[in-house]
Amino acid sequence: MKVILLEDVKGQGKKGEVKNVSEGYARNFLFPRNLAQEATPASLQKLEHQQQVNTRKAEQELDVAKQLAQRLAQHTLVLTAHAGEHGRLFGAVTSKHIGEALNRDGFVVDRRKIVLQEPIRALGGYHVQIKLHPEVTADVTVLVKPE
Repeated sequence: MKVILLEDVKGQGKKGEVKNVSEGYARNFLFPRNLAQEATPASLQKLEHQQQVNTRKAEQELDVAKQLAQRLAQHTLVLTAHAGEHGRLFGAVTSKHIGEALNRDGFVVDRRKIVLQEPIRALGGYHVQIKLHPEVTADVTVLVKPE
């Protein structure tokens, strides 16, 4: 019997795949747990349409991420912080501070996507990477100046 998996099923496949399973397995295990549905011509057509919609949505998200990466590459982020006489900061500039400054400048970026190995603890210019999409990373120049 052909079924369309509605969830990932261990040993069978991933969500959205069409699999050939025994009728008893389908009726006694997959169908009662809403893990699969029977692969009728109408359900196969619906699955194909849903996959096309998901593909278009993924392409749009990728395009938006690429555009944002281009805008971020041209932007220099200026942050001010309290510093001592040798350029050492009192405290540190973290991904939270960078995320808030980017949001203030009109860029919608989640602070968890900012890749910062360790907090910035000195004045100067730094290159910070932001993972906007699994395929797109943007480099932002962060300039830390004294108050």
